Amino acid sequence: MACAITLYCPPLSPSSFSSSAAANYLLPNSLHYATTLRLPTLRKSFTSEKRLSVSSSYKFQALVFDCDGVILESEHLHRQAYNDAFAHFNVRCPSSAQSQHPLNWGSDFYDELQNRIGGGKPKMRWYFGEHGWPSSTIFDKPPEADEDRVKLIDTLQDWKTERYKEIIKSGTVEPRPGVLRLMDEAKAAGKKLAVCSAATKSSVILCLENLIGIERFQSLDCFLAGDDVKEKKPDPSIYLTASKRLGVSPQDCLVVEDSIIGLQAATGAGMSCVITYTSSTANQDFKDAIAIYPDLSNVRLEDLELLLQNVVAAS
Repeated sequence: MACAITLYCPPLSPSSFSSSAAANYLLPNSLHYATTLRLPTLRKSFTSEKRLSVSSSYKFQALVFDCDGVILESEHLHRQAYNDAFAHFNVRCPSSAQSQHPLNWGSDFYDELQNRIGGGKPKMRWYFGEHGWPSSTIFDKPPEADEDRVKLIDTLQDWKTERYKEIIKSGTVEPRPGVLRLMDEAKAAGKKLAVCSAATKSSVILCLENLIGIERFQSLDCFLAGDDVKEKKPDPSIYLTASKRLGVSPQDCLVVEDSIIGLQAATGAGMSCVITYTSSTANQDFKDAIAIYPDLSNVRLEDLELLLQNVVAAS
């Protein structure tokens, strides 16, 4: 049996309002939308009253979280760890050969880089390919053989990962608002719960154990990191693998992501995706997301259920 709800929403965009203001927009049935609700067959903004037929029988089966940017705001922490690694090994690219300092990725550049390329090793390989392979204490001269380049990147990534772990262990990092509550609500409702991250497995494990707690981490039905798949996001491999391990079809999974790379990976796997953006991803084009939030502080499991019911009805 279908029922109807009426949604009222003024025209908004992620770049036109503050996070605090967006969180205060209340819609019927306690549904909190930070911006336009997007459905596969309904692309126009809800600038006037719209009625949607809702299939009240549909319930999704699995809730899948990204880690970096979703469970914690981590971009600045990763950037710090990379720059510490570059300084430790005195990494100097030809483009910065005249500089008295090692390679240092600025915040604006890193925001662009991490939103373009998933995974630490692919980031460095792309950067060195564009700006020239560096000299360092690992290799006095820029490596030319591919095996030497692999060794350079592996060494930098391993050191960076250990540095990142030290930052997480410092106790100064907290999960983003609403994440733990939503995880607990999903588990209590019998949903399967997963985390899929493009980051190195050891660093993701440390993050999860410290931020969501060992008990929640061990209760996950699926956990995948960049080490577990050959291709990184935006390739959908990690989400397709999660679907198989969960034993849940992609159509019955809902993904929580923070960036266009993650959104492309989720939709490429045939999964619906909601966005909880960060300061570095707020202006990205999230047209394929079914909802966009500044954070999860006002998002309840029942809100997500209703959201997916509308998607199914509209499809």
